[in-house]
Amino acid sequence: MGNIAYGVDIGWLKQLEDKGIHWEDCNGNPTEPLEELIKMGADSVRLRVFVNPPETAEWQKDENTRCYLGYCDAKGVLEAAKRAAAKGLRIMIVFHYSDHFADPQYQDTPEAWRNEDINGLIKKVSEHTKEVLTLLKENNIEPEWVEVGNEINRGILFPLGSFKEHPDDLVKLLNAGYDAVKEIFPDSKVITHTAGMQMADWIIPFLDSFFKYGGKTDILGFSHYPFWGRYGIESDIPATFLSTYAERYQKPVMIAEVGGLENEEEKLYELLINSIRAVKLVPGNKGVGVFYWEPEVGADLVPDHYPLGAAKAIDSKTIRYTKAMSAFADGKDLEILVPFIPEMINVL
Repeated sequence: MGNIAYGVDIGWLKQLEDKGIHWEDCNGNPTEPLEELIKMGADSVRLRVFVNPPETAEWQKDENTRCYLGYCDAKGVLEAAKRAAAKGLRIMIVFHYSDHFADPQYQDTPEAWRNEDINGLIKKVSEHTKEVLTLLKENNIEPEWVEVGNEINRGILFPLGSFKEHPDDLVKLLNAGYDAVKEIFPDSKVITHTAGMQMADWIIPFLDSFFKYGGKTDILGFSHYPFWGRYGIESDIPATFLSTYAERYQKPVMIAEVGGLENEEEKLYELLINSIRAVKLVPGNKGVGVFYWEPEVGADLVPDHYPLGAAKAIDSKTIRYTKAMSAFADGKDLEILVPFIPEMINVL
């Protein structure tokens, strides 16, 4: 099946630790949170980076929602990468090209870049990407993967990088990031990451346009959140979609983000097993990874009460991973005995 990555996004980890949170194992004994994830099967980490995030590491997303951002400036990402590398974990760096979370709803241009025209933004993307990666290189950190943009179906750096309004300029911005990665780390694999893995009528028009305008990428990454979407967690559906994308675009594929309700640990375990199965079913060993988004958190410990971690609060300062994360260890032994030939998805 190739060297499939079993990864965790841990952007909140140090911020939670600084607020006095600590983790325990299933027997109630204190444990180091990354070590515990490794015991449960994780071998990779995913680390996001913002341009100029607030010094508080918090973001008022809207009138009623305040979010922790994690320590995700260049310095914070370096420290997290050092911690992961010291434990032998493989590393993914995710550029949001924003001062806070970027996703299909929010792709805000960083405040310091807002007076730039498209050529200025292309330059900023290149400079920022090289600056962060050079810092890592100077500290002997080499990421195996780099995402250029996060969940970019609708584009990046709004409004000039809008997919709907400026699809050609969007690709210029993304290619500037790709070229910057390769300049610093020629062997790092660049990921193009879209949301809504099972929404082919959203994914395919974006990727068709991306490649039409000469988009450069090494791996296609997808977010898989049945809780937010319109599909269930049937095991055959994610496999069909991943295999379709791999065949259509002749690229390796991965689930760059997956998550389910922390308080439904059996269903979440099933979701992770099905996600691993889907990756292993991609023909030609083109399924290359599964990454859980923020497993170390519980809803009671963050201000926006994010419900899709994979841990539960024991008290106001203590947290324990649920059974769900053991799907990573179990999934490594999951054998796929029947060749899988997906039916192509026709959405156009």
